[in-house]
Amino acid sequence: MNTLKVCILAGDGVGPEITAEAVKVLKSVCNAKNYELQLTEGLIGGCAVDAEGIPLSPATVEKCRAAGAVLLGAVGGPQYDSLPSNLRPEAGLLAIRTKLGLFANLRPTKVFPILKEVSPLKNKIIENGMDILVVRELTGGIYFGEKGVTEIDGEPSAYDVMMYSEYEVERIAKVAFEAACKRRHKVTCVDKANVLESSKLWRRVVDRVAADYPNVELCYMYVDNAAMQLMRNPSQFDVLLTENMFGDILSDEASMLAGSIGILPSASTGHGTLGLYEPIHGSAPDIAGKGIANPLATILSVAMMLRYSFHLENEALSIEQAVEDSLFFGRTPDLADTAYPAKTTAEIGSFIAERVAEILK
Repeated sequence: MNTLKVCILAGDGVGPEITAEAVKVLKSVCNAKNYELQLTEGLIGGCAVDAEGIPLSPATVEKCRAAGAVLLGAVGGPQYDSLPSNLRPEAGLLAIRTKLGLFANLRPTKVFPILKEVSPLKNKIIENGMDILVVRELTGGIYFGEKGVTEIDGEPSAYDVMMYSEYEVERIAKVAFEAACKRRHKVTCVDKANVLESSKLWRRVVDRVAADYPNVELCYMYVDNAAMQLMRNPSQFDVLLTENMFGDILSDEASMLAGSIGILPSASTGHGTLGLYEPIHGSAPDIAGKGIANPLATILSVAMMLRYSFHLENEALSIEQAVEDSLFFGRTPDLADTAYPAKTTAEIGSFIAERVAEILK
């Protein structure tokens, strides 16, 4: 019997609501396939600050390490904005990635046919389909570089250093090329090599890695042009390879092409099978507790979990099919359409759980 060990970090805001629906779907998969599901829970973000005084405790890290995968909801809230940077909820996210060695962030963006009308792009732009995988370096760059506050000529100033080693670039480049081998065999490396020394390093290393993948087409694109091309012709992209900050921005931009940031999942992985899976959206404290948060991104993150950490491809596909079917059943306000009835977070989660069970019969 397969045993799935999953640590749940529900977090803040809508995090508990959306992870509850994702767990509902995960349980449905395990019941249908007779898998044993072992769940543990930990605190991260603002709820950890409130309970433990820090956004990520050693105890939570150990719970994650003991699991086969981690499912995370969201972190943050306005009540924590005045805290020092090391105590803000977001510091917990940066820390968990580092402590678990999760250097690669995979963010797929795909337009469901039924949601073409919801996309801000015209149908003629996305009529050829859009299926993009952003491979974002996750534990280096400006978010993790040296930071400081100082004075320059008597003026208060601040700095954040973007630093990358060849090793960091090489390992994330290999992830991108391996992904491209299973897709449409094209990698677009996004940088700013006309002005940044770090981007010049990226190009040298990526060129070297590309030599080991002769069947994968490699091209380079400046980040400002890439942002424009995502709007102009997104179907030209297969795998987008980026450093940390550029990937953060571009993947959020790409998510809106699909119609809503509420439907895009992500996976953070390292060298082993342990991964952290989460929606790319935030904690949305303004709608927390109202039962209207979109659970699809978190549920699709469970599909990625089954695929990457537990190697259960058919089960992952069943969730993705059930999510697509749910778009005909009903939608939360972010995907509102007069042709489809409004449904609550829990109603959509229940529908997908039931549909998954039917598909896996």
